[in-house]
Amino acid sequence: MLQELHIENFALIDRLSLTFGPGLNVLTGETGAGKSIIIDALGLVLGERANANDLIRTGADRSVVEAVFDISGEPPAVREKIAELGLETDDEAVLLITRELRRGSGKSQCRINGRLMPVSTLKEVGENLVDVHGQHEHQSLLAADRHIDVLDKWLGKSVLALRADVAARVSELNGLRRELERLRLDARERTRTLDLYRFQQEEIDAASLAAGEEDDLGAERSRIANAEKLATGAAEAHAYLTGDDSGKGALDLVNAALASVEHASGMDETLAPVVEMIQGALSYLEDGAHELRSYQEAIEYDPERLEEIESRLNLIRTLKRKYGDTVEEILAYGVELRENLDRLENSEEREADLTAQIEKGENDLTKVAAKLTAARKTGAKDFASKIAAELGDLGMTATKFEVSIEAQPVTSKGADHIEFLLSPNPGEPLRPLAKIASGGEMSRIMLAMKSVIVREGGMPTMIFDEIDVGVGGRTGQVLGEKLEALGRESQILCITHLAQIASRAGDHFYIEKNVAQGRTSVTVAPLTTEQRVDEIVRMLGGSKRTEAVVQHAKDMLAAR
Repeated sequence: MLQELHIENFALIDRLSLTFGPGLNVLTGETGAGKSIIIDALGLVLGERANANDLIRTGADRSVVEAVFDISGEPPAVREKIAELGLETDDEAVLLITRELRRGSGKSQCRINGRLMPVSTLKEVGENLVDVHGQHEHQSLLAADRHIDVLDKWLGKSVLALRADVAARVSELNGLRRELERLRLDARERTRTLDLYRFQQEEIDAASLAAGEEDDLGAERSRIANAEKLATGAAEAHAYLTGDDSGKGALDLVNAALASVEHASGMDETLAPVVEMIQGALSYLEDGAHELRSYQEAIEYDPERLEEIESRLNLIRTLKRKYGDTVEEILAYGVELRENLDRLENSEEREADLTAQIEKGENDLTKVAAKLTAARKTGAKDFASKIAAELGDLGMTATKFEVSIEAQPVTSKGADHIEFLLSPNPGEPLRPLAKIASGGEMSRIMLAMKSVIVREGGMPTMIFDEIDVGVGGRTGQVLGEKLEALGRESQILCITHLAQIASRAGDHFYIEKNVAQGRTSVTVAPLTTEQRVDEIVRMLGGSKRTEAVVQHAKDMLAAR
């Protein structure tokens, strides 16, 4: 159960610490006192989404909400979830959840037992610790499409597992159907696509392209186009090395230098390395002269080869305009074409395979959905019986409650349309809740459902934010008695305007809005017995504080 709630710089709250007891805890106060701020703070620490700049108190840089839970006596489901998330601590009786908001960043920091956790983990843990019935849930109960979720949650793990199985199968089937639809192109469109792909493939294959070919052809074209200049240059270089009619060449001069150094080295051995260096240079020059002669003899202008190269380069340029910026990209597109051709040419075989898979999947889905329907129909009778019994306890003894289950096409939630039907008076037909339930009836129906669900699911703490909307008189007294009884099985926190409910609580907190030095703040304080009498008197709405009203308030408190 929720033991303590500490709030700092949250909305209109400066600093607040509350200690809750087991059973029924009520929070009351004047209209507009900010009672729902407590619920909002608790929702924050349980993983609800938050806009930090909207929730942090004006003038503060951060807001902190901390909740302390005693889990020593909670149902196994709570401990299983904590163990599953690896949150066990040395003190197995306490779970400390903290959430801190910082202005500007828009982010929050979450901790469970001192360990940093994502907000999603807070939400997972919170769903096993606290059930919050906000003011909007009356409206959600009127929406028939939510009834299937309420029933399945109550029916529990086996039904939820079947439902998850159905959802997975529906998702898989939808994927197969989409693929089949893509395959079932118009026959003429498929033929046109195949013809285009085959033409492109043949054009690329016929070119017999090779990676790097364009660069090689460009280099060869340059050599042939400049053959005369290249031959002349090679001849001149050869003449400089070997000499010509005008005189000696470089080789003659190096040979003369070598002879002089060799003669000198006979007198000074330190010149021996120089001899080797000149000999090496002479050898390189002789090799160069030989290569230049061979190059000069080999190079020639070949107009036919040049035409072949230009034609080949033009072909490559044409293919590049169609299929890629480089030869490598053209080759890659060719590989992609082959894969697309294989896929289209084998589409008939794939279509038959998909059709068979879908048929089998639909048959299997029908069987699983039928199991889910059977489980719902069996459980719905028990659910309706328990709801009717709770409604009887709440003064609606003549009310009939039934769960309608009708067949519909299979969706991710199964093959059932589920709706809760009600007949509040004898002789009236069963009709949808939205068409007949008054505000007071909706409050009692919701409380009846919560009572049944908590009894089966073992929710440790339940919060009711103004469940008494549209309720008064005898109905309010019945609600108070039921909430008190529910508090014997779970901890209950209830924001209420009714004295009939507030008087049944074990712990009573008063919420008040104050303005001091131009600042508005909300305070919450537990009430003593005398203070509770005063608050019940206020809630009863008497224009004057008479002895009779005070005695009535005392009698209401004593009736617990």
